[in-house]
Amino acid sequence: MSFDRSRSIAGALYEVASSSSTNTELSARADREGMHDMTVMLTRYQSAGRGRLGRAWNAPPGAAVAASVLLRPRLPDGSAPAPDRLGWVPLIAGVSMAAAIRAALPGRSVGFKWPNDVLVEGRKICGILAELLPTGTGVVVGSGFNTRMTAEELPVPTATSLAVEGALVDDALEDAVLAAYLEGLRDRLARYLAAGADAEASGIRAEARGVCLTLGRIVRIELPDGVDLDGTAIDLDDDGRLVVADRDGVRRSVAAGDVTHVR
Repeated sequence: MSFDRSRSIAGALYEVASSSSTNTELSARADREGMHDMTVMLTRYQSAGRGRLGRAWNAPPGAAVAASVLLRPRLPDGSAPAPDRLGWVPLIAGVSMAAAIRAALPGRSVGFKWPNDVLVEGRKICGILAELLPTGTGVVVGSGFNTRMTAEELPVPTATSLAVEGALVDDALEDAVLAAYLEGLRDRLARYLAAGADAEASGIRAEARGVCLTLGRIVRIELPDGVDLDGTAIDLDDDGRLVVADRDGVRRSVAAGDVTHVR
């Protein structure tokens, strides 16, 4: 059985031959089937994956691993954290996936582009999409990381894969990366919640700052209302939002937007 290490970390793991979208499928089943925290649904062929802003995400069968994780976060008193505290969830996922990819590609520069892309030497190897369940009873965090994809199969020149980066990709390596990601996601989220969903006190903010490749960069952000914001990304605020200083030094915290690193 594949993904044995990952299965030992997950609350439950469902591996399917194919899925239109593991996020959509897991979201539809989570409450109906009473699924627990850290339930994982994964596939090596996702036919209609979704990225941020409704973008399509596709990969040839067997070339990538798509995995969605159900999280039902609870504070020490058993209550659910306030919605604005959940802004850290995709960043925690990004930090965890970056660490997992870095372990598979030692010596490479790996980090995350705010809020949801993991990059190797500046090229995208993984995208992350966090979505609240329609009932508000949990969060589904989807990730798709390129594993066996060849250079010819890359969707854009700014993408990469474990194989393109020189890793010898087999079932065991895919399992090792996913297991490291799941373990990191579980442990970092637990640390964050134990601190009362305080990113500063838990050390999560410092860790995210350390691997966020957007900080210190000149950026252009297409905001949800269609307006572009140009400036320098200088920090992550208490809610995980990106703090951008414009040309006049005026600071603004951005909760959502399509970020371009200006070269």
